[in-house]
Amino acid sequence: MKKTLFFIFTKSIGVYINLLSFVFPKKASQLAYAFFSEPREGKLSKTNLPRILQEAQSETFQHGKHSFNTYTWKGNDTIILLVHGWESNASRWENLLPYLKKSGSTIIAIDGPAHGLSSGKEFSIPKYAEFIHIAVEKFKPQYLIGHSIGGKTCLYYQSVYQNDALKKMVILGAPSDFNIILHNYITLLSLNAKISKALEDHYLNHFKLNLEQFSGKLFASKLSIKGLIAHDIDDTVVLFEEGKKIAGAWENAIFIETKGLGHSMHDAELYEKVSRFLFEEQK
Repeated sequence: MKKTLFFIFTKSIGVYINLLSFVFPKKASQLAYAFFSEPREGKLSKTNLPRILQEAQSETFQHGKHSFNTYTWKGNDTIILLVHGWESNASRWENLLPYLKKSGSTIIAIDGPAHGLSSGKEFSIPKYAEFIHIAVEKFKPQYLIGHSIGGKTCLYYQSVYQNDALKKMVILGAPSDFNIILHNYITLLSLNAKISKALEDHYLNHFKLNLEQFSGKLFASKLSIKGLIAHDIDDTVVLFEEGKKIAGAWENAIFIETKGLGHSMHDAELYEKVSRFLFEEQK
């Protein structure tokens, strides 16, 4: 029943946007982008924070018109920054935290644009990367760990900012080709060619990147730091082939294939491997 209602809802939105495109094309394209870029889940309330985030030291940063939050579990001078994915927030790292805490490291998690306690309704990878850059400048992490679109954002961040202080990066279940994500959205709503072209133009005009350039494998090809990429063959949200594309382009990275974890990638054995990868040279 829920799937049927969701199908009717999405197709109804698509019909409305398509009809609107013939009368008010600019408004139609703006509406299409708003639906695409606004997460429906992942927001948090200060009065009802998950317990794991209540245990951390919270800090709010202002960036232009927007604000974003970080959460710090204090440890030693080794610092890890955690970057969540779409329709999630910093609490998604609760299962990984115990494995990282064994190292004694300071662990910091960030809320992305329009997620968690961060402000706004629009999410984009370039904006998320700006948030990461501010956090990196403040906390000076040696390691980045990103999940899903957060993983792709980590790749984008490092390819653009080329932070020499970063030593290693871990990418879990991340997509490579952005045009696949956009095409899936267009198909879901059955949007017409006019709206499809307008969405592509939006990314070119606002972010100075066409969809072919907005690629995780292209970002990865520019990296020199050590990386670990893990992707599950049963992932139905971001297909396994996407992880392989990134791994094939990243010269200094190792690839781990998992099975049965789906997109969440929560797994004790995997987290042990992540911990060993990060701290192997310190033992």
